Amino acid sequence: MNAHKMKTSSADASIEDISAMRKGGQSTPLVPISEKYMLSIREASAYFNLGVKHLRRLAEENTGGFSVYNGSRYMIIRPKFEKFLDESTTI
Repeated sequence: MNAHKMKTSSADASIEDISAMRKGGQSTPLVPISEKYMLSIREASAYFNLGVKHLRRLAEENTGGFSVYNGSRYMIIRPKFEKFLDESTTI
């Protein structure tokens, strides 16, 4: 068989990547931040270039809007937060 297999679609590529990761010992696939629906405070801070403390305060004030409280941490819903930023004049 050809050592360099051509990937035909993105679905095939992701299945191959997941199985390669599992063989390597990782149990969950690594998903780029830009493709995630929900982000942790640290991920959102890095992605949107905002401070962790400021982002946490925004999440606390907007629970149910663009953030949810999951167990003991806030999660930012990326598409809703992007819309919030688009509509805001200051944050």
